[in-house]
Amino acid sequence: MNTRIDTPKRLAVALAAAALLGAAATGAYTSANALATPPAATGTATAAPMVAPVAAPDFSVITARNGPAVVNISVTGTTKTALEDDGPQGLSPDDPFYEFFRQFGMPGMQRGPQRPMPTHAQGSGFIVSPDGVILTNAHVVKDAKEVTVKLTDRREFQAKVLGADPKTDVAVLKIDAKNLPTVPLGNPKDLKVGEWVLAIGSPFGFENSVTVGVVSAKGRSLPDDSYTPFIQTDVAINPGNSGGPLFNARGEVVGINSQIYSRSGGYQGVSFAIPIDLATRVKEQIVATGHASHAKLGVTIQEVNQAFADSFKLDKPEGALVSNVQKGGPADQAGLRTGDVILKVDGQPITASGDLPALIGQLAPGQKVRIDIWRQGRPEQLTASLGNAGDKAQVAEADKATGKGRLGLALRPLQPQEKREIAAEAGLVVEDARGPSAMAGVQPGDVLLAINGTPARSVEQVREAVAKADKSVALLIQRGDNRIFVPVRLG
Repeated sequence: MNTRIDTPKRLAVALAAAALLGAAATGAYTSANALATPPAATGTATAAPMVAPVAAPDFSVITARNGPAVVNISVTGTTKTALEDDGPQGLSPDDPFYEFFRQFGMPGMQRGPQRPMPTHAQGSGFIVSPDGVILTNAHVVKDAKEVTVKLTDRREFQAKVLGADPKTDVAVLKIDAKNLPTVPLGNPKDLKVGEWVLAIGSPFGFENSVTVGVVSAKGRSLPDDSYTPFIQTDVAINPGNSGGPLFNARGEVVGINSQIYSRSGGYQGVSFAIPIDLATRVKEQIVATGHASHAKLGVTIQEVNQAFADSFKLDKPEGALVSNVQKGGPADQAGLRTGDVILKVDGQPITASGDLPALIGQLAPGQKVRIDIWRQGRPEQLTASLGNAGDKAQVAEADKATGKGRLGLALRPLQPQEKREIAAEAGLVVEDARGPSAMAGVQPGDVLLAINGTPARSVEQVREAVAKADKSVALLIQRGDNRIFVPVRLG
């Protein structure tokens, strides 16, 4: 699960300091960037290149130089809670359910009036302009009534929230001050997996705390933050670090610490930062207009796994599988169809499905893009004029398919009324699901709309498609108002 760093949501980005402490005892560190070829070994064999010992970055210099530009952010707001009352009528205070019903009400009982209650939260931020412009996370200042910024010299300022962008979790603050220290900004594209990185923030309110670690991965896409290609690290981050800067070994900010992935709600070594180039683009829009805008393609997508790759005759399981196209949207106008696999946008490969919304979301509404797709076993190219994002593109995980044998479906044609109800030109109702289809998650009552991208117009057509298939087939299923591709292994 994802949890926020700040107190209410506990989202954080983390770097593991234990690796540094362990290495410090040896007095030497290795870098993946420092390859050296030692003298050849005796005999005819040539020694393989080895990693040369190099000194670790001087984290104390980075901290001393940039620490004064990192700020502590305190937020006060309000939330509504029910007023205290005399408790649920007819229950004794000794009843084990008395407290439960006092808080949540008895069935059919009217809840009492609500009153605003103060809330408090803390986070971090960093100064990017000498006249007091500060970057932090949008979730840090969400629903804030008052935002206080505290500098390392103990001065405090009331901050104005210039704007916040929930889609990227970036917010911009402004304080009335001049000649403030600032942080230098780096280029996240130059980061390499395995590089040292350093975070400064206020975990649990302990201001200007420093933690270090390495870049674990780049371009991570998370289901709840599909507009952001996160930098994954193992920097130790805790509540209060949210919104603080992530520095590279040269002391340049490369990200904003934003989230952790945790099953316990606390730091477990997996954390994520928003790339600073993305945050800077959002900041510029907010400073200019008070808000940020993002482009939208208008599709619902799924991951392409090996079963789908086999079904659509793709060389490898890459791309974003289109499971639904918004009617009248940019994708619909460009000619995208359900069953297309998006492989590239303006020449940039779409490896995982999450790459698509992260890439589209960074573009401007109205911008035209070239889209390379895979349609019914062959490549095609389309051009789309992007819309303005109202909602996030949905990334759905396809059910994992197991089992062997025949398809295992009992099907019947849609009746005219059923076609009208689901707005489908073709389809077959699943009367019974057994074997591979049942194992893949197909259920009686589902409507089979297409098989391997071809509309399912008859039972015979489905039989022919299964007979021609190699290892698997991709079924487009409608269940209620939702449509999703389901891969079925035929064995």
